[in-house]
Amino acid sequence: MGIKKIPMRQCVGCMEMKPKKELIRVVKSPEGEISLDISGKKNGRGAYICKSNDCLARAIKAKRFQRVFECVIPDSVCNSLEEELNAVDQ
Repeated sequence: MGIKKIPMRQCVGCMEMKPKKELIRVVKSPEGEISLDISGKKNGRGAYICKSNDCLARAIKAKRFQRVFECVIPDSVCNSLEEELNAVDQ
């Protein structure tokens, strides 16, 4: 048996490649709802972000989620992502 390959994903905040397990998935469901996907198993288009408010703020400021999900993201969704990320951090 060879060495198991670690899946890498790019953080939309800092744009660094990191192991998938270190990142949190943000998902846009087929219905268009955007939320954090802690399990990493929800259906829909995913983007990955570091577990830091700094990266989330950078991604929101640069409108990277809007580019990835190809839709306008309301401020209320950004605020709920921040709250969810804070809850995960603790």
